[in-house]
Amino acid sequence: MPSAPDFTLGVEEEYQVADPTTTALAQSGEAIIDRLAEKDDQGDYAHEIAQSMIETQTGVCETLGEVRDELRARRAAVIRAAADIGRVVAAAGTFPTSDWYEQAFTQAPRYQAMEELQQQVVRELLVCGCHVHVGVADRDKAVAILDRMLPWMPLLLALSSNSPFWHGIDTGYASYRAMMWDRLPSAGMPQQLGSAAEYDALAERLLATEVIVDYGQIYWDGRLSRDHDTLELRVADVCLHVDDAVLQAGLTRALARTCYEEACRELPVVTRRPELVKAAKWRAARFGMTASLLDPFEDRLVDAPALLRRLIDYVGDALAVFGDAEDVLAMAERVLRRGTGAEEQRRAFARRELVTDVAEFVVAETAAG
Repeated sequence: MPSAPDFTLGVEEEYQVADPTTTALAQSGEAIIDRLAEKDDQGDYAHEIAQSMIETQTGVCETLGEVRDELRARRAAVIRAAADIGRVVAAAGTFPTSDWYEQAFTQAPRYQAMEELQQQVVRELLVCGCHVHVGVADRDKAVAILDRMLPWMPLLLALSSNSPFWHGIDTGYASYRAMMWDRLPSAGMPQQLGSAAEYDALAERLLATEVIVDYGQIYWDGRLSRDHDTLELRVADVCLHVDDAVLQAGLTRALARTCYEEACRELPVVTRRPELVKAAKWRAARFGMTASLLDPFEDRLVDAPALLRRLIDYVGDALAVFGDAEDVLAMAERVLRRGTGAEEQRRAFARRELVTDVAEFVVAETAAG
């Protein structure tokens, strides 16, 4: 078997910014980035489409311990900078008290072009995700890996689900972010792509349709990075707890290596009808880890915790190679005991049935890590 790529990791997290007194979203993302610059913080931070959002990026990490340390450091830095200007930060796929019509766009030509083209869908895009990058130098191998990872992506979404509230109401979904995001013309679950040439040709055809403004708007749940030799999974909600994001990273990398080895052995890619792929993701967004999910390879429902344990077993050899088996298993069992972020938010609401309590809970848990 050819030698494996250097399966390094990088994680991006997007956060909401809020006023601690009113629990309303605050247009302070740019001010927080300015404050970080004043502090000479060396982390990677970026504006998002709404001024009430901010993105952080880890560096290139070799181990899950490094991922954990960097995520904690980036969260802590953003929280401190926000506190300096009287704001708080929340790791939630949708903010419980969000009002899209009160938000302002970041004044950048790209974002203005997106709003002009995609209109109301973009105006409501107050959603935050967790993106995991896995280093894969060969683009053809990266596509072969993505093609094989596709059936497992709904489970990764369910495991990360952390966006049940929108505009002050319980939407009934564990990940309403996923439902909002999939309204974009170039978002959602891709079909198998076959090769880097096919991937690039499809990207060119999408751009030619003028439904997206640039290649960066290819927002598939799994894609090749524009700027790095990585494959990128974008299916997850931003996680309430740092360790839940670390779990996403650990499972994603192990799954990528497992699929890489299958590609090297030229094992066939399991294809599913796009209707069933869509159904699998919908169930994951609707129920999270609280109900049955669609089996990745068969037309049947499987208990979500059992499916998670099956994934861990499936990628067990890869977890062992990276020395991640014990850590990933412990984090996964913790989520199953405690519940996902969506379940925790609903428990916070149940105490007094006040959505402001949910917002305060999310802010406190984000700060706790």
